[in-house]
Amino acid sequence: MCILFVAWRQSRQHPLVVAANRDEFHHRATGPLQWWQEAPQLAAGRDLEAGGTWLGVTRGGRFAALTNVRHPAAGGAPRSRGELVRDILLAPEDVPESLAEPARQRHAYGPFNLLALGGGGLYYLNNIDEAPPQSLAPGVYGLSNARLDTPWPKLTRGRARFAQLVADGASPETCFDMLYDTRPAADEDLPDTGVGLTFERRLSALFVLGEAYGTRCSTVVRVAADGSGEIHERRFDADARPTGATSLAFDPPDSTEGDT
Repeated sequence: MCILFVAWRQSRQHPLVVAANRDEFHHRATGPLQWWQEAPQLAAGRDLEAGGTWLGVTRGGRFAALTNVRHPAAGGAPRSRGELVRDILLAPEDVPESLAEPARQRHAYGPFNLLALGGGGLYYLNNIDEAPPQSLAPGVYGLSNARLDTPWPKLTRGRARFAQLVADGASPETCFDMLYDTRPAADEDLPDTGVGLTFERRLSALFVLGEAYGTRCSTVVRVAADGSGEIHERRFDADARPTGATSLAFDPPDSTEGDT
């Protein structure tokens, strides 16, 4: 599964700061963070099996990210959730309008959480509830594999640490250090999501270790008030050893799209 922290309008220099870990099976083919050849305005990693992505930005300062909702009873769905992030980032209309389609088609996907920045706002949508996209007030938020800010131990611990980092300037290095936290939560604090105690314990760390399944990459995003910004990715193997890193920067947009 995954963990994502976002600070919205908590810093005058960077109104949006994001720190996230992507957890996935190590055998799932994945492309590194890069500008996409067929969509050069889009920077993201890529799920090479289904073609979508879990997190990305555009040269205009638009941002979108997704986490799965942990629901062992959920069946298969006809569409890949990675399409949602890709389509939001490439949509010609602004983010509030582009969220209307996934809101209408929410049951075509497995359980998901979706965050998107654009048009002067940060928005949240899930397909567990029937609620429309929600415009988020300024604050520090955490998103794991339940609804926004569900107080799982990894989320509450990481959100508090992230809030302090943002107050101190939130350099990419300090954010990466926070994300590389392999400590599991105490058993008495674990949620019960139906995956069993052993797996629940392993998933309770910010950085998930595992031979078959674990944290594949960490990402830090900072978007400035003028829409310029940077995105950094560090990748890891099944032994949590670094396998590569990418850093990309983007200039302010020519139009108002993506203004924060």
